[in-house]
Amino acid sequence: MTDQIMAAAAGLTALLALLLAAVALRARGRAAGALAEARAETAVLRERLDALELRSAPVPRPEPVDQEFVITRLGEPEPVAPAPTVEGRLFADLVLRESVVQAASLAHGVRRALAPEVRNRIRFEMRREVKLARKRRRAELREAKRAWQTREGTAA
Repeated sequence: MTDQIMAAAAGLTALLALLLAAVALRARGRAAGALAEARAETAVLRERLDALELRSAPVPRPEPVDQEFVITRLGEPEPVAPAPTVEGRLFADLVLRESVVQAASLAHGVRRALAPEVRNRIRFEMRREVKLARKRRRAELREAKRAWQTREGTAA
């Protein structure tokens, strides 16, 4: 029974591989056809462009002329454009909207900062930092004791 299942599975796998190969070959043929069509269109466009270039007469370019630039308002103040004005109701509306957006973002930040997950994470990090600080202090104390003992030993 298992031999039959294995043979059926192998046959199904081979059939699937054959089907995938046929699909891949078909897609490759389509891509090759599209590429050939694009190259043919490019060749036609190049021929048209060459024909247009030959038909159009070269436009004579004017020779560069040395121009002198004269500063006419040296020392004069720049003209000041009037500042744009905003109607009072529109200004109040803009200020109110901005205030509401800032208040909403502040409320969201406070709500997020006071979430239990964040408080728990802060508590965990604080405990870890306290443990590391204690460890460092103990190591520094041991090192200071050793240094003191070596100084006392060499002085005596």
